[in-house]
Formats: sequence, structure tokens, C-alpha cells
Amino acid sequence: MQLKDLKKINLPDKPGVYFFLGPSKRSEGGKKGKGILYIGKATSLRDRTKSYFGKDLIATRGPMILDMMVQADKIDWQETDSVLEALILESALIKKYQPKYNVKEKDDRSWNYVCITDEEIPKVIIKRGKELQGAKQNSLSCALPGVPGGTLGRNNFALFLSACYGPYTNGLQLREAMKIIRRIFPYIDGESSKKNNSEFYKQLNLVPENKEIYKNNIKNLKLFFEGKKKKILNNLQKEMKAFAKKHEFEKAGEVKRQIFSLQHIQDISLIKNDLLELRIKNLAPNRVEAYDVAHMSGKNMVGAMTVVENGEVAKKEYKKFIIRTQSGSNDTGALEEILSRRFRHLEWGLPDLVVVDGSIAQINTAKRVLNKYQFKIPIVGVVKDEKHKAKAIQGDETIIKKYEKSILLANREAHRFAIKFYRSKSRKNMLK
Repeated sequence: MQLKDLKKINLPDKPGVYFFLGPSKRSEGGKKGKGILYIGKATSLRDRTKSYFGKDLIATRGPMILDMMVQADKIDWQETDSVLEALILESALIKKYQPKYNVKEKDDRSWNYVCITDEEIPKVIIKRGKELQGAKQNSLSCALPGVPGGTLGRNNFALFLSACYGPYTNGLQLREAMKIIRRIFPYIDGESSKKNNSEFYKQLNLVPENKEIYKNNIKNLKLFFEGKKKKILNNLQKEMKAFAKKHEFEKAGEVKRQIFSLQHIQDISLIKNDLLELRIKNLAPNRVEAYDVAHMSGKNMVGAMTVVENGEVAKKEYKKFIIRTQSGSNDTGALEEILSRRFRHLEWGLPDLVVVDGSIAQINTAKRVLNKYQFKIPIVGVVKDEKHKAKAIQGDETIIKKYEKSILLANREAHRFAIKFYRSKSRKNMLK
């Protein structure tokens, strides 16, 4: 499969799960057949799949993924409402279809699983596959690849499981996901079940005090890991109405909070981790973002962001900004506003290089914003002469030397785009 084939597909810039499909045995149900080679999750389906077509694929992904790309002839995908749900769905689908290259990529025994114990007060625990060798299974959802019946782990006790979900190939992302899930459906884990810790976790609202709500949390948590969010929302609506009817308004309020949290999942940490992982797998800068400000003595101040990918302009990625916080000719203040607003939109992807129009003052402004958001992205500044022509580039010499053409192209586009937006805005204001 080649990059030109991907461009024809026009994948969305949304979270979800993608499928690399091979030519064989796909006649029955498309991706549901045995032609699935690899399943992955993405913050942006478009950007993540594009990363597989870099020139250094063998260096960044390894020979096995390169072999997968040679075999693949089609990509399919499934959108989700959040990155958290993409992570859950990816795991369920890997477990269901056992794609050839997912299974090869990592030993099942080192993968992570989310387990729910079969007790009066269930616990939610994370275990590796090797710890589950011999787990006693009271539910079909506990069925793990290559895991026979027996006791959990190597300890001399039997711990029954009512459910087990996985595999999750990235332990760090799973733990971030569990923090998000726990804020929606508080649960008891190994630490919070200890007598000395229980009160502390209750004060943090990570363990519910009401037994009835806790049992409902476990029920809905299981449904969440099965990808049944709509059913959860229906359950919660019924629970809220039932509590309100009995005048148990505190319980009804807690359920209402859960409904809101589930409808507005705050998974910014997962988005950030996913985008940083994407950058690491594509070490050579290939997305250059440039920024410029345009105004006339501080009036009608606007800003622009332009994008150059692999040396070519990506006009669909351009963004316009109307400056709201600055008055007068404060170019650095305007730049700070633009960058602050831009880097709150992680769904746009992360650049590999930031280009600002100006010198030390503009570079320092960009550094301050990126430090605030904890992004380590190189920054260069394009210094202009009195005719607004580039005369120098300030920043890391290695980056400048290697990507000079992209830097200058992105900067020229930012200036042109900002001026065009400024003139358009000025004309509209004159007609008012």
C-alpha cells in the first residue's frame, strides 16, 4: 500500500480505531473477516495512519510493521467519541480478531488486563498476562489467550474474577485511562481497599461510600469496557429518575454527574500521550507550523497559522485567529494569544517544528507558551529586512540547515495568509 492510496481514502481527523487489511479472506464482512493484519487506535485517524508511510518506517516502527505494510492493500476505520473509547475498542477488537501483526508485536504474557474480582465488594485491578496464568474464570469475559483455569498469580490463594478485559499493550496509557474512568465511576482497587487508605480515597471521591451506587458503578464499568456507552447512559437515566422519585437527591445528583462526565470525557492526558508517541515514531520533522500577525497600528489585529508537511503546503490545515486580548501594536502579545489558543487544540495534531515571524522576542514568547503546555518542540524565528524579505533564521543550526526550504515556505505562507485575512476583516468592518 502506498501514500497515494491513503490520500484517496480521506480519513477523518477524529479519534477511533483503524484496520490494515490484507488481500486474503476478506469476502465475508470486510474488516470482520480474517484479512485483518493490524489494529491500532488513534487520536487523529488521518494523522496516525499517515505516519505509517514515512521514509524511515523500518527505523521508527521496525521490520515487522514494514512487512505488514507490504502485505496491506486497504485501510478501514471506526470512529469513536473520545480517545479513551478508542483505547477500549482497540483492546476489544485485538482480543476478538487476534490480528497477525498485533499478536507478533508483543508476547501476550507481558500485556496488561483490567480485572474485576468476584467478591461481595468487587475490586478493580490491573494484572499482566503472566500473572493471570491459571486464573479461575467465572465468566466468559475472563477468557484470555493461552490462560487456563487455576489460581490468580503465584500466591497461595485463590482469587475469582467476574470479568477481565484486555489486552492493553501500553501500560502507561492504560493507567492514564483508568484515572479518567475512575473519576466517572469511582471504584476500589488494591490500595484503596487497605484499611489505612480507605478514608483518604473516599475524601478524594475515588471510592463511593454508598454500596448501591458502587454496585451500579461496577455494572456500568463492565459495560464501558464492552463498548456499550449508550446502554450505560440509559441505565444512568433510569437510576437518576429512581433516586429522585424516592427523594434521594444526593444520589440522584451523583448519577447526574456521571452522565455529564460520560458525555464529556476529559481525556486530554491520553490525547497528549498519543500525539507525543506519534512524534517519537516519526523522529524527522515533517510538520512545520508557522505563525504571523497582521494589523494596521493595532487595528483589526488578526493572526494566521500555516502548515507545511513533507515540504508541501497543507492548506486544509491553515487556521485564522481574531486577536481578542491585545490593544495597540503588541505583536508578541498577539503571538502569545495565538499560540495559547492553538495548543489547546490537540486534536489538530502536534507540529515537529514551530516557525515564528521575528527574532528573540518572538522566539521567547513561543518558548514560554510551549513550556506552559509542557511541549518540547523546537522553535525558529525568521528575521526580515525593511522590505519584509527573509534575511536570517534564528534557532538550532542543524534543524535550520536540514529544513530551511520548509521553514521559509511556511513563513511566506503565514505572512500571505495573515495579510489576506486582515484585508478581508478590514473591508467587512468598513462596510458596517
